[in-house]
Amino acid sequence: MDNYRFFLLALLVTLSYALWQNWQIDYNEAYRRSLSPEGEDFRAKSDQQNSETSTDTFIYGEVPESQASADLPAANTTEKPAAVPNTIKAATADSQRILVTTDVYRLEIDTTGGDVRLVELLQYPKTKKDPDSPIKILNDGKDGAFFVAQSGLIGSPGIKTPTHRDQFRASASSYSLSDNDVLDVPLVWTQPSGLQVTKTYRFKRGSYEIEVEQTVQNNSNTVWSGQQYLQLQRTGLREEDKSFFVRSFTGAVTYTEEDKYRKHEFADLEDENISEITKEGWIAMIQHYFLSAWIPPVEDVVRIYSKALQNGRYIIGAISPSSQVNVQPGKAVTLTSQLVVGPKIQKDLEAIATGLELTVDFGVLTFIAKPIFWLLTKFHEFAKNWGIAIILVTFSIKALFFKLSEKSYKSMARMRKLQPKLESLREKFGDDKQRMNMEIMQLYKREKVNPLGGCLPVMVQIPVFISLYWVLLESVELRQAPFFLWIQDLSTKDPYFILPALMGLSMFIQQKLNPTPIDPMQQQIMRLFPVVFTIFFAFFPAGLVLYWVVNNTLSIMQQWYITRQIEKAG
Repeated sequence: MDNYRFFLLALLVTLSYALWQNWQIDYNEAYRRSLSPEGEDFRAKSDQQNSETSTDTFIYGEVPESQASADLPAANTTEKPAAVPNTIKAATADSQRILVTTDVYRLEIDTTGGDVRLVELLQYPKTKKDPDSPIKILNDGKDGAFFVAQSGLIGSPGIKTPTHRDQFRASASSYSLSDNDVLDVPLVWTQPSGLQVTKTYRFKRGSYEIEVEQTVQNNSNTVWSGQQYLQLQRTGLREEDKSFFVRSFTGAVTYTEEDKYRKHEFADLEDENISEITKEGWIAMIQHYFLSAWIPPVEDVVRIYSKALQNGRYIIGAISPSSQVNVQPGKAVTLTSQLVVGPKIQKDLEAIATGLELTVDFGVLTFIAKPIFWLLTKFHEFAKNWGIAIILVTFSIKALFFKLSEKSYKSMARMRKLQPKLESLREKFGDDKQRMNMEIMQLYKREKVNPLGGCLPVMVQIPVFISLYWVLLESVELRQAPFFLWIQDLSTKDPYFILPALMGLSMFIQQKLNPTPIDPMQQQIMRLFPVVFTIFFAFFPAGLVLYWVVNNTLSIMQQWYITRQIEKAG
């Protein structure tokens, strides 16, 4: 079996997997909506009603008790909760946004709860055509989406403790890293009883790790008991966020000692709440190229939890430690955590937390994809161009499978030599399919030709192709990476469709080197393949199409040489 058929099988597997992923996401969403009494109209009406009492309204007025407690975690306690008022009055006059600017961030922290409500990545433009508009990861919902990082303290029943609902004070309205390497942004919450909580965000130059400290200073005359919680709250996928050809996973992920790395689609969070006790665990929301994650202290035993809110938002969080912290009068304690909001760069994520690099989602073939990515980065260090690195990886993979490909091409060359005899059998026994197939098999046996001789090379190479596909699709390093001339972004389609056209031409040339199918209908179908797959690849990332153009070119050269040698040998 030749490289052309390998290409078809590999692409079929990849497209089938992509279609299956799309179907799962779309079907789950449709199924979830179908559970509502009145379908879409009911859902839209419900969303509209819920939006009127969503979490945003807490900074404007009164909120029903059911909504007020909906996005707070349950304390790890068996004690009966203290009563809460029917409505909660949020401080509105003092609420403000604190602007923080570093070399990698522009973000806003709300003094209500100390939420991180806006994060822009200054080194990652939203589009290459507009380099001055950074991509927005966390945001406050003004564009229809909602995604914030929240943290707070849950106290023992009857003990007042600041959650992400309560009002903090800041000493300045803006902070800048400027010439310093470290920047602290403190927010303070106090009680007349003498209890004071200081939430401090610490930023470091060149880092996407934000250290968060919640320091409890107990100047009261009673013992304070409580727990720290960390959570991410966001809306689900919108229609404009979906892409048919590039559908990487967007949703919640968790890491626990028992289950390791797990993905949770938004529909799954609606079906069942997560509640798992673990050590060295963390939670995150991921999307194409970027992640937002809370990392509790390694030594803490935490409970990972999730919630699906009625307003169409989803929460993934962790509350720690498993038992409450006690602070004696006159004493203080500091609870720490890390907030990571930024690009999914594997080497950086590996240093932050165990398993965090798995958010670069290479799928079930990660064990193959990781060596390919390592090789790709090594070539990039040498060439300083990701396009050249892809070409060098293509040469390496081709060299690795040279002998297997050689076996396949020899089989095809021998089949090609038999074409006149096969055509003769078709003309002689064309009306008797059973007799014709029997004569063909006898011919193969006499000529010692195995028509399936190239199948093994194909089966071995397909996992490598799929792994490379996910490496090129998931690696943020290739996002907006230029190649040469008209290819200025290897992660998007070729703007002039030149690479897809070259790929289609290379498929056409390969067809000429391969044996012609005996069946006229098959011949007609095979002639259409270069056109069909050129159209398909017109929408694929240019980096992946570049790989196939180079791979097909090398295959044509190898196949032409082997075919000529066998034909000369007679």
